[in-house]
Amino acid sequence: MDQARAIRIHEHGGPEVMRVETVDIGAPRAGEVLLRQTAVGFNYIDIYQRKGVYPLPLPTGLGHEAAGVVEAVGEGVSDLKPGDRVAYMNAGLGAYADRRVVPAERLVRLPEEMSDEAAASLLFKGLTAQYLVRRTYRVKAGDLVLVHAAAGGVGQILCRWAKALGAFVVGTAGGPEKCEVARTAGCDAAIDYSRPDWLRDLLAATGGRKADVVYDSVGRDTFLHSLDCAAPFGMVVLYGAASGPAPAIEPELLNKKGCLFLTRPSVFPHNADGATFRANAADLFAAVRDGAVTVEIGRRFALEDAGALHAAAERRATTGALLLTP
Repeated sequence: MDQARAIRIHEHGGPEVMRVETVDIGAPRAGEVLLRQTAVGFNYIDIYQRKGVYPLPLPTGLGHEAAGVVEAVGEGVSDLKPGDRVAYMNAGLGAYADRRVVPAERLVRLPEEMSDEAAASLLFKGLTAQYLVRRTYRVKAGDLVLVHAAAGGVGQILCRWAKALGAFVVGTAGGPEKCEVARTAGCDAAIDYSRPDWLRDLLAATGGRKADVVYDSVGRDTFLHSLDCAAPFGMVVLYGAASGPAPAIEPELLNKKGCLFLTRPSVFPHNADGATFRANAADLFAAVRDGAVTVEIGRRFALEDAGALHAAAERRATTGALLLTP
């Protein structure tokens, strides 16, 4: 029986509920692939699921993306073979592991020039940025784009991609150091939203112009301000809740703020089937080749130190993407 070392939780709670266990994974069945995972990506949804903000049936694994090498393939898998370098973003929970069996249709073969670490730190975040700038609001030259949490993993990718598409990009971040990270990521202006008068700073940086689109992954602490930052007929995209769920609003408020559009999208429906996932990944990989998207790895943690990774992320004490190295 094939086995793996994997993070499991038996109750929702703090980082301490995660522990490494030896689990039986079996051999790949028809349509499946056995991977030796070399790098595992972290995303803030992992914290929500660990804490029970998004409750999961227990016990369970955690994690949505990883990269690695194919060890074996099941019956009917003809487009992958042992030795291929691959990655996935939406193959079911359980990416926090050193080996794993996943459906072949959920895997994408990696370009030769892309490292496993880059793929594992990029795929979930990069495909999030991909649907945000290509589907939810199609960013074009001349747009004013506002990105909250611009120093984070998704935020940096989103800023670079929007800038490459010709937008004027304003990023917000907590503190001078993170604002500098945002500027390095391509922001034309970076606003410290820990300052009480940050809205005034934002309007000063844009000459009084408000945003055509506001990308908000922070939630509770920024959402109502995001409505004030959007131009008339602009769009507010709430795609995360790092500070907690956004407050409920009456639809009439959108009218009062300027006939705004509000949406709450997610990366999973935008990559619901294998063909769409691979097409979106190809778009992302092309953006990487063109230099519109780059990978910024903040810190690496051993599998046993997943709790320390989560604790650091919850303190907002990190910049860039975080990785587990099995």
